[in-house]
Amino acid sequence: MPTYVIVHAERRGEDVRLEDEHLAVELTPHWVTFHDGAGPCYAVPREQVACVMRVDEEQDGPAPEG
Repeated sequence: MPTYVIVHAERRGEDVRLEDEHLAVELTPHWVTFHDGAGPCYAVPREQVACVMRVDEEQDGPAPEG
């Protein structure tokens, strides 16, 4: 499941973790916006973000055929 951690640029310890089956991130010059299956669900001004990291665990699946 897609999981992201948003690291705050100035306030240590106020990082945000978002997790959703259909989560996607959009980066624009002024905003970091997250979308789920229903549309935009979380946005933060880009100057307040140090980094955005995708942290979901690898899913074990069947080996590729070939």
